[in-house]
Amino acid sequence: MDLGLKDRVYVVTGATRGLGYASARELTADGAKVVVTGRDAARAAEAAASLGPNAVGVAADNADPTAAATLIATAKERFGRFDGILISVGGPTPGAAADNTDEQWATAFESVFLGAVRLARAAAGELGEGGVIGFVLSGSVHEPIPGLTISNGLRPGLAGFAKSLSVDLGPRGIRVVGLLPARIDTDRVRELDALSGDAGAARAANESRIPLRRYGTPEEFGRTAAFVLSPAASYLTGLMLPVDGGFRHGF
Repeated sequence: MDLGLKDRVYVVTGATRGLGYASARELTADGAKVVVTGRDAARAAEAAASLGPNAVGVAADNADPTAAATLIATAKERFGRFDGILISVGGPTPGAAADNTDEQWATAFESVFLGAVRLARAAAGELGEGGVIGFVLSGSVHEPIPGLTISNGLRPGLAGFAKSLSVDLGPRGIRVVGLLPARIDTDRVRELDALSGDAGAARAANESRIPLRRYGTPEEFGRTAAFVLSPAASYLTGLMLPVDGGFRHGF
């Protein structure tokens, strides 16, 4: 199946590792060109180099109000066009409701929520018909995850923003989609498993609740992201798509 990605240009934030990197890799593998970001310039450059000539790395922090304009300008200057953005950011500090500090909440709000809103608004102003804005969110959009109170508070609100944006941009032919990963085998998820004191037992317990009985791979998430960002998914907008092996049992 031809996804129609050849020579299309995307910005992928938080793409030096994990789900962002996996998504950028699948996009480039299918012919797209990408601007990948990370807060560390050397790691962003290294990630881009590993993806080949159709990728460029830029040091950027989602919380920086100037980041969006810089990234979109880079896409246009380097590759001549801008077709979409996948907004991904590392998960906020874990903790119970009584333990997370005001500073942790404020920092997460700037990067996870407000930074994503700014990036999406800027992208919306530059995209034309056929453009797409994607958000990497979390299964916490539908159900709180124990020990991730800040994520539980911010991700559902961001999903609501994305849904509203899809209605606003639909008449212009611009799509907005959300991806809801659960237990994908990334460094972040391994770190969360380790917080229990027995990472192996935590993983086994989580796998027992997943109908497919295993964690997903970053590649599986990346392929899903590449599809929903592609022209092949041209009639999909406003959806929040679980990428979770069936972990969410609701409809």
